[in-house]
Amino acid sequence: MDLATLKALKPTEFSEAADGYRSTSDMASAAKDRIDNQIAVAMRNSLKGEAATAAINQLTELGKNFHYVQVECGLVSTALEAFSYEVGAAKSKLDAALEGAHAAKLTVNADGSITYPPSGEKGEDGKIPEGGTVSGLTDGTASAVGRQAANFDPNPNHRLAQDYADQIADALKEATEADEKWAPKLRALKADDDLTVSDKDWADASSDTKGVSEAGKKYLDSLPQPPANGSPKDNAEWWKGLSAEEQAAWVSMHPDSVGALDGLPVTIRDDANRIVFDEARGKMQTELNSIPAAPLNEWTWISAGGYASKVHTDEWMEWYNKYGDRYDHLTTSLKGMESIQTRFDATGTNGLPEAYLLGFSPEGDGRAIIANGNPDTADHQAVYVPGTTSELGNIDGNIDRMVNVWHAADDQADGKSVSTITWLGYDAPDSVVKDAPFEHYAYDGAPAFNHFLDGLEASHSGDSEPHRTVIAHSYGTTLVGAAAQTGHLNADDVVFAGSPGVKVSSADELDVPKGHVWNEEADGDPVPDIGRWGHGGDGFIIPSDPEFGANQLTTDTEGHSGYWNENSQSLKNQALVVVGKGDDVALKPPPDPWAHVK
Repeated sequence: MDLATLKALKPTEFSEAADGYRSTSDMASAAKDRIDNQIAVAMRNSLKGEAATAAINQLTELGKNFHYVQVECGLVSTALEAFSYEVGAAKSKLDAALEGAHAAKLTVNADGSITYPPSGEKGEDGKIPEGGTVSGLTDGTASAVGRQAANFDPNPNHRLAQDYADQIADALKEATEADEKWAPKLRALKADDDLTVSDKDWADASSDTKGVSEAGKKYLDSLPQPPANGSPKDNAEWWKGLSAEEQAAWVSMHPDSVGALDGLPVTIRDDANRIVFDEARGKMQTELNSIPAAPLNEWTWISAGGYASKVHTDEWMEWYNKYGDRYDHLTTSLKGMESIQTRFDATGTNGLPEAYLLGFSPEGDGRAIIANGNPDTADHQAVYVPGTTSELGNIDGNIDRMVNVWHAADDQADGKSVSTITWLGYDAPDSVVKDAPFEHYAYDGAPAFNHFLDGLEASHSGDSEPHRTVIAHSYGTTLVGAAAQTGHLNADDVVFAGSPGVKVSSADELDVPKGHVWNEEADGDPVPDIGRWGHGGDGFIIPSDPEFGANQLTTDTEGHSGYWNENSQSLKNQALVVVGKGDDVALKPPPDPWAHVK
């Protein structure tokens, strides 16, 4: 970039253009929400048949287009703001140098060099030092030589001219670097010429996000930073203190970080995590499509000692050794993402409220936090912690459980609003036999759970404080106990189902008001009696034992996984607790102290 171009440049014009793209992004977001949560919902509830199904499918595709527009225009806006910031800093440096040179009566030439006049006073040799022309130098060695020459010249104008020439050169260099960096980034933010938002498009959007984030580090570093290891309240205050421009920049460049910050408004976390979700899904599907298909001849038979055994073929083993682990991770993760998308698409079905994605990551076993209804405005919140073997790939069942709780609780809520949340925010044990006996999964996950509960309190915007219930199943109950034991469990009620033990020995140790710990143990559920030896409190006490002090809820389901069966008393009891009607639940009769005599 030359001197004339930078002098004429108006960085505010790029900032104004960024405002326009940000407005477009906001409009696209609003249009997507209206399509997904109003228009499509109304059609699902009022129209049936092939034509209605086709129309809803078309609306779904249109919603995807608006989401893609939202993401890409957000990136363009942030890229323009970052360019405006960087080139604006260079322009300010140039303006200051030009103003200083003018005040010193130096002549700035078109190429950025500076001509300085002779000195007004004679030097030690009795002569008047001559004037001259110097160019700005940004190369370290050349700058040192030029500076030395200026310092030894008895003409003080030489030194001034060199200073201002160097400042001009630095400004031009910074502006040129900004232009060369951002021009290709902005050109890359261009969609293809069709109306289908494909997996490849989202994979490309993921690359765009990474590119803008890396290029915009200087701009992002200039903005207020989130508090290091901040509490949810700290996070909430930081976010409230940002301008609309700054908030948009954080969401565009670091949606994963924003989506994971407890205490931020649910709508903001959902927007950020939807970006992470769609980009990750597109990227992973594109990668999966690139993996060669497995050989069709997977199995063969070998004979030895008169016996035939079925084994994998050499060709299949070669393929699996090269691609198998990655193939399994991709297919499992994508299956879980499809389950989450299915929940998104079910909004409005049988009155089901909008879904919010409060956390998401496909790394490792995966993380996902999905809310039915907005917890920031809900009168009643319920947070569910699943147990052993829970991961992104099989999250469908855990989502369905909280959908069932929402329906049952909504029926009992007397018109008040309810939000139920599936919290897969920890690394659950992978195996009942090999992993579930160990307690570190619970203690490792407990801080994140407490942080999340505190975040629900910090971000709540309703007229009154919500009633919050924690529901946990199996090993999830162990995590909840660990959370209460090592921190503060920010809840009003706790419901355990199929608990193998919660590390503490009494309901009084769970941070909720006396009488607000509830327990369900169904007939035929083997986990409580087996698990007590690893996760029970002192004396191996578990919530099912009378001495623990929990309210024992009636259960009409059987086994370890039926506690959320539709229309069951087990489910209804949970729902009554969720809406603060613990006095109406059905309790098991107390054990007969004379049973052993009879």
